[in-house]
This record gives sequence, C-alpha cells and structure tokens, in this order.
Amino acid sequence: MFKLSEIKELIELVDQTSIQELEIENEGTRLSIKKPGNPEVVSYQAAPQAYAVPQPFQPPSQAPSQAPATAPAEPSAAADAASSLHKIVSPMVGTFYSSPSPEAPPFVSTGDKVGVKSTVCIIEAMKLMNELEAEIKGEVVEVLVQNGQLVEFGQPLFLVKPD
Repeated sequence: MFKLSEIKELIELVDQTSIQELEIENEGTRLSIKKPGNPEVVSYQAAPQAYAVPQPFQPPSQAPSQAPATAPAEPSAAADAASSLHKIVSPMVGTFYSSPSPEAPPFVSTGDKVGVKSTVCIIEAMKLMNELEAEIKGEVVEVLVQNGQLVEFGQPLFLVKPD
C-alpha cells in the first residue's frame, strides 16, 4: 500500500525528470504516473482487501429492471429533481480542500447561494493550489466530497440547483 506522501514524492520525481511514465506494483497495489499531455495523469488501483481509493466517476450500469411495469410515480419525480441539478465536477486529479486554510470556514456549504465567479473549493495538484469556480448561478444542494479527500478527473464535487 502506498502512502499519500510517497505518491506525491513520486509525482514530483517524475515531473523533474525526462521520464514520461512510471508504473510500480507493491503488495497487490499498482500505481501508474504519466506526465501531463498523456490522456491519464495518475492511476491508482488498490488490492480488493485494501481501503477504497477514489476511482473515476462512473454512472451505475443500466441493468435490466426486475420491477413491475406499473412503478409508483414518486421515484421518477425524485429522478426528475436530481436531473435538474447541475454537477460541479473536478477538472483534474488532486486533493479537495473546502476552505483556503484549515482555520477558515468553507468556501460554500449546503444551502449557500453561488454566482458564476464564486470560488467553491481548491483542488491541489502537484503542489499547485487551483481555485475552482461555480460557473453557474444557483444554490448548493449538496457537497459530495469531504475536505482533504482525493478526487479524480470528472468526479462530481457539488450539486447546484440553478436559479
């Protein structure tokens, strides 16, 4: 199992050399690092018995439904409400920070109003702090990740109800 500090160290080493790609396997855990410009920047696969590491967001597969043809209207109403929400997704692989410093309050919380240029979080990637803007006007309905959590490219971070 790789520690986060070891992963960050390896990323820095690869960045400072002419190596384009590095792949390491240790105790059933495989780490693959590729320099920017390649389709995948960092890939991490943990052994099944290890703790879960965030993987790229993938919607659940569309398995055949075993439900009767006459399903109640309530689930479809909930699905309609969820489909009207805007997802703010991570533009990169990195660490999610909800506030500018450990002592500061979060940029946004559930129920807060955001504007197009409102900063909603920071994503740290390779020691660079990248502020993420809402890019939509609305109300934050749900924060989907926790402070300090590793996030993947395209992973939903917030659900926003557009105004």
